[in-house]
Amino acid sequence: MFDKILVANRGEIALRVIRAAREMGIRSVAVHSTADADAMHVRMADESVCIGPAPAAQSYLSFPAIISACEITGAQAIHPGYGFLSENASFVQIVEDHQLTFIGPSAEHIRIMGDKITAKDTMRKLGVPCVPGSEGGVPDLDAARRIGADIGYPVIVKATAGGGGRGMKLARTADEMESAFQTARAEAKAAFGNDEVYIEKYLGAPRHIEVQVFGDGKGRAVHLGERDCSLQRRHQKVLEEAPGPSITPEQRARIGATCADAVARIGYSGAGTIEFLYEDGEFYFIEMNTRLQVEHPVTEAVFGVDLVREQIRVAAGLPMSFTQDDLTLNGHAIEVRINAEKLPKFSPSPGRISQYHAPGGLGVRMDSALYDGYRIPPYYDSLIGKLIVHGRDRPEALARLSRALGELIVDGVDTTLPLFAALLDDPAILRGDYDIHWLEHWLQTHLQ
Repeated sequence: MFDKILVANRGEIALRVIRAAREMGIRSVAVHSTADADAMHVRMADESVCIGPAPAAQSYLSFPAIISACEITGAQAIHPGYGFLSENASFVQIVEDHQLTFIGPSAEHIRIMGDKITAKDTMRKLGVPCVPGSEGGVPDLDAARRIGADIGYPVIVKATAGGGGRGMKLARTADEMESAFQTARAEAKAAFGNDEVYIEKYLGAPRHIEVQVFGDGKGRAVHLGERDCSLQRRHQKVLEEAPGPSITPEQRARIGATCADAVARIGYSGAGTIEFLYEDGEFYFIEMNTRLQVEHPVTEAVFGVDLVREQIRVAAGLPMSFTQDDLTLNGHAIEVRINAEKLPKFSPSPGRISQYHAPGGLGVRMDSALYDGYRIPPYYDSLIGKLIVHGRDRPEALARLSRALGELIVDGVDTTLPLFAALLDDPAILRGDYDIHWLEHWLQTHLQ
């Protein structure tokens, strides 16, 4: 087991890793920019190293700065959290070249799953169901029009290196294909430096279902059920829950076994999430995230496991501490993502926290790096906390969420807390009757 781990991240996820390490008797090293000198993850770690100025490109995304911090402190392994360098295959290769351990999958697996076309082709060969679409990148507009005609409109044009909704355009008819194709390519080039796109059938009202998998890198893997992440705004998740309200135990067992078998066959190591669109009882693969997800706590709640602890164990060469037979689904969990944003436009709201009080009680978990007097910097993602609740069933989890939201105090900046209070008054949310387009429509009429 490692003696010391460097956490190459900030905010609540850095705290999450530091806490898991401390429970395992492992010392932690926090890295931080000059803007984060007073951040909670810096205060909580055993050691800290300033790795650069406020812009992420000069600090949290700097390969030399992070590797140097490992050498200075003697850290043997790096946990990337999520975002930043967590899915950067080049960084992982450099970590390995410096005889350090990356707590996550191999550079090869990150590279395969980071390219949407290669990922889809790989999953199709492994027996994972995929959305009908192009076999690979689409070279030109004529080819795009032929593919659109073959699979039928509407279709969606997506960047192969995309993410977060960028480089993604809908063509509802053949007449819209030229604009969608050219715009998606231009956005992809600007955002990712790669203008290659592919085309998929556009599903009308799907849910976003993702399956949590975990592999030991030696051909053994398990699944930990699914999460429903359909409540999204501009392709960004807002609320996640497990298990999915629309998924039956039989469907869960079937798609979970398929996913676990796929990652076992490629020798995948650590935590991963296989994401699907789900409609009319069918699952369609869209991508695999080769890292810990923001919403991993809901899975931890319903299965009673510590995914970060498991990541560290497997990276150190130890076997997984559980088998598929050990994993039993227990109750229902919901997570809401709380951002420092001003409604209704969701504009960033950095500033000083004048008062912070976290909710508590049975079945309530608050993952946040806030404290009284903390100043939220304007340079990074606006996520400031995740409220996770667990109950014996979905109604109890919803009631617990409502109660916990009423206890949570974040003063000094605007937040998205009022959004969740309003959502919990909507009958569709209480029924679990929503798809990936539902929230966008709801916002148009409720937050004007």
